[in-house]
Amino acid sequence: MTVPETRAVRAGVDAPAFRRILLKVSGEALMGEREYGMDLPTIDAIAAEIVDVHASGVQIAIVVGGGNIYRGMAAAAEGMDRATADYAGMLATLLNALALQDALERAGANTRVQSAIEVAQVAEPYIRRRAIRHLERERIVLFAAGTGNPYFTTDTAAALRSLEIGAEAILMGKNGVEGVYDGDPASDPDVKFLPALTHLEAIERGLKVMDTTALSLCMDNDIPIHVFEQLPGNIRRVVAGERVGTIISSQGGR
Repeated sequence: MTVPETRAVRAGVDAPAFRRILLKVSGEALMGEREYGMDLPTIDAIAAEIVDVHASGVQIAIVVGGGNIYRGMAAAAEGMDRATADYAGMLATLLNALALQDALERAGANTRVQSAIEVAQVAEPYIRRRAIRHLERERIVLFAAGTGNPYFTTDTAAALRSLEIGAEAILMGKNGVEGVYDGDPASDPDVKFLPALTHLEAIERGLKVMDTTALSLCMDNDIPIHVFEQLPGNIRRVVAGERVGTIISSQGGR
């Protein structure tokens, strides 16, 4: 019997739809009602749900964005060298990873933060085999600092890490949107919600789901992406196999 099956039985719940997932949490989802920064009750609520899902037998790795912090320093970053700005963004994701790690551990989880840039005092270096071993030992792993390279987004980091650890799906929690639309819901009230589409359709239509590099990685390696609003219960519902938000896959709506 596998480790996840044992934990599911131990928790007294039905078997989840996935054995191992990569959860992408936007930095903005950690803001709550703030304009930027972190809202600790919001982070605690997200952490509690992640711990609950983890107890159902799912191995969980997490990539957190940095938009909530970077938004606050946008003026300072204006005109900054692109590579320097990207490194600053990586550090923002590390701050978020540490905050989420603290909330997860207060909720009862065992965790590890692995960083793509060296910060030995607060996080392990990213080592693929070690990350997989942590997951197998029932630890939640948080990947910080993106890929460790400028010019690559945390979306690309999520796609890359999901492939490296053998995740079965990427779950993307968004702030303030139900899923994927055929336009920008912030500026166009007539946009239509798209419950399902293919990776190629998302790329060709220029939909702002992930950057093109990340979508191409997922398409080439047949990784489904579940895009949903970061609301209480939605992570649990997706993992249980419910149709929530938008599913981007090789088959699309078929």
